[in-house]
Amino acid sequence: MRAPAGPVAGGGRRPPGPQRRDMRFFIDYDNGERIRGWIVPDNPLAISRVAVAVDGRRVAEVEAAHTDIVFKQNGWHSTGQCTFELTETEVPGIASLPRLELYDADTNVLVYRRAPPEGLVAERVMLINTSIQPESVLQSALFPHFQQCHFGLERLSDEVLTSIFGCRYVASALLAGAVTVPRYEGHFTPDVAVAAILLHDPYVEMATRMLWMRAHAPVANDPARAWRLGRFAEAARFSADFDYADPRSLKRFFRLLPEPAYYLLYNPLTRQLGTRLPDDPLNPGNSIVAIEILARVAIVGHRDYFDAFASTLFDRLGIAAPIPAPAPIPADALALAERLRAVRAVESMLVFDVAMADAVTASLAKGWTR
Repeated sequence: MRAPAGPVAGGGRRPPGPQRRDMRFFIDYDNGERIRGWIVPDNPLAISRVAVAVDGRRVAEVEAAHTDIVFKQNGWHSTGQCTFELTETEVPGIASLPRLELYDADTNVLVYRRAPPEGLVAERVMLINTSIQPESVLQSALFPHFQQCHFGLERLSDEVLTSIFGCRYVASALLAGAVTVPRYEGHFTPDVAVAAILLHDPYVEMATRMLWMRAHAPVANDPARAWRLGRFAEAARFSADFDYADPRSLKRFFRLLPEPAYYLLYNPLTRQLGTRLPDDPLNPGNSIVAIEILARVAIVGHRDYFDAFASTLFDRLGIAAPIPAPAPIPADALALAERLRAVRAVESMLVFDVAMADAVTASLAKGWTR
């Protein structure tokens, strides 16, 4: 496959703001004896390099050997030398290797994983995380059943994300993360992938996010590490000055919220399902969009009915394995959630999310027990 003619692999577009280049990739084919694909590196002057790993050990690092002028014409790379081929010469015994992994040598992003097809789910699955804490229990349980897995998608750049979504050569793939759904929904429509989403009680989720903010305050206050939190460093620093167990302190917390904390806490589910960019304003119209998008997701569940969600997902994918037990919700998160229910400001901050979550639980209650 040649480089796409559009500005971003997979059809995505750049968000507003300063333009920068990011790594992109695609796998053309793997016929056993030869693997061909391309990687456009972050640095447009550099020659891309692919690292080959077998059983967790890197056995080769190969530079792109072929030039495609399309990469240069698109403004992605200065020379277009981005296409690589792996054969017996570069990776001895490649045809007999049942498993291997390819990574971009500079960013360590997984580009491709070869695995025996026996026992693998022959579908692409998008697990949409709606909590600030990843669905690690589900991800761990599903991981062995897929050839390729990408977790934490929300931490990747738009270019890498659209490369992952657009690289459909791999039919068995598990993708998971808190992506902004309207921006990427076209990559996991029913004809392309099985989409699944697990909602959380909005008050419990707000409590979880507030505790996350406070737990990361030491990182935010360390100039050498604050960059890891990105735009939420300010929110984490802010949270350190409040006592969540004190009702008066809680009221003051919500009265003084800085903008990054506001974006993190204000109807986060509606924001994820109803807007295209993190800074988009949120209004009642977005809640309608969010509900419409939620209705298009193949499998919708709620944390209070975790077994029902996991059972439905496993059955849809044909996975005959024990249903995992959900990770317990920490006691401090449950206690804080109860206090938040009594704070008037919180009610208005979660009105859209509560409406969606209540609709889902009401539907599940008709056919499942907790």
